[in-house]
Amino acid sequence: MAAPVAVLGLDPGSQVTGYGVVREASGRAELVAVGTIRTPSGGDMAERLGVIYSRVAELIAAHAPDEAAIESVFVAKNSASAIKLGQARGAAMAACAVAGLSVAGYPPTMVKKSLVGVGRAEKEQVAFMVAQILGVKKPDWALDASDALAVAICHLNERRMRKLTGAKS
Repeated sequence: MAAPVAVLGLDPGSQVTGYGVVREASGRAELVAVGTIRTPSGGDMAERLGVIYSRVAELIAAHAPDEAAIESVFVAKNSASAIKLGQARGAAMAACAVAGLSVAGYPPTMVKKSLVGVGRAEKEQVAFMVAQILGVKKPDWALDASDALAVAICHLNERRMRKLTGAKS
């Protein structure tokens, strides 16, 4: 029997970063922690990145995940937004790296396909599947937190698949 593994999932954003910790034991996923990191509105970018870094470091210290998974930057039409998103992602990844966690990145379409079966699924569909997988009847978390949990579950699915196929990470 494989040892339980806990994954910190992150959905980075410069204003709101979703997080979720999921532990898998004996092939069953369970919710450990979920929430959002909100940065000061109107604060300068350095201050926001500092908040993200510090809060992710606190989450790692509190929940001791074995690995981390983070959503990749989605490049939209607005390049300024993509840059801010990349900076927020970098702050979260740096906190994970300093704590010694390996960090896997997943594009949003892969996360959605892994959980819903469709790469362009709506956020509400993802939230529904996350709740089903984790056995939560009436989730009261934000969609950003739901996305973070989805990233963690996607990572657990990928880990399981690599183990079954003998593929390297």
